[in-house]
Amino acid sequence: MPPIFVDSHTHLDFPDFDGDRDAIVARARDAGVTRMVTICTKLKNEPRVRAIAEAYEGVFYAAGTHPMSVADEPMARVEDLVALARHPKFVGIGETGLDYHYTAESAARQQESLRIHIEAARQTGLPLIIHARAADDDMARILSQEHAAGAYSCVMHCFSSGAALGRAALDLGFYLSASGIAAFPKSAELRGIFAAAPVDRILVETDAPYLAPPPHRGRRNEPAYTALTAARIAPLWDMTPEAFAVQTSANFDRLFTKAARSERAA
Repeated sequence: MPPIFVDSHTHLDFPDFDGDRDAIVARARDAGVTRMVTICTKLKNEPRVRAIAEAYEGVFYAAGTHPMSVADEPMARVEDLVALARHPKFVGIGETGLDYHYTAESAARQQESLRIHIEAARQTGLPLIIHARAADDDMARILSQEHAAGAYSCVMHCFSSGAALGRAALDLGFYLSASGIAAFPKSAELRGIFAAAPVDRILVETDAPYLAPPPHRGRRNEPAYTALTAARIAPLWDMTPEAFAVQTSANFDRLFTKAARSERAA
């Protein structure tokens, strides 16, 4: 039997998977990826993402407004996110965050949206799912300010930011999630940031259909490849893939408590 992993962040609703979604989920299970969280990035798409989670055992979902979409989408409301969280398979708030690489012109609106999602995370007790790119200083500042105003839990999804933001997140008790980027040959500096983090604060993900790890880089990513990224980074903590699978699954259960309760109840 392969090690049992969790893909903590994927996008099963994207059209890249429309032709073979059943096969994608089956391949993930064959590879030992028995649980995954599929992420809604625009709230108008929430019914579609919810239906996918409902259709597959071991698939959960989260919803929010992606920072690159906030200029074109209605501003999320705390009460709407809280209402969505009543669904038994809804396990996280987001993804939300800041992205100044492509969409710096909407920085103020992104920050407003981020604070709304943080408040929803507080009220629901569900973890915040953060996208951060080219906005390290503002991200660290807002996360810290908001945490001081009222605690919440959080994962820095697809973490590829600088060491300072990584330390700030860890100091707040948050988690760092490793995507296929951490497995790229030229990502030695990023792997160093992960290696300096406590292993009990690490998750793994695909962000599929993006960022496939070697040997699939440049092609469509899928949840089964979680195991490939995990095998590449497990040695950072002198762990076997099997031990790393146990550890990161426990980390996921500690952060995504609603998903863990659902699995135990099943």
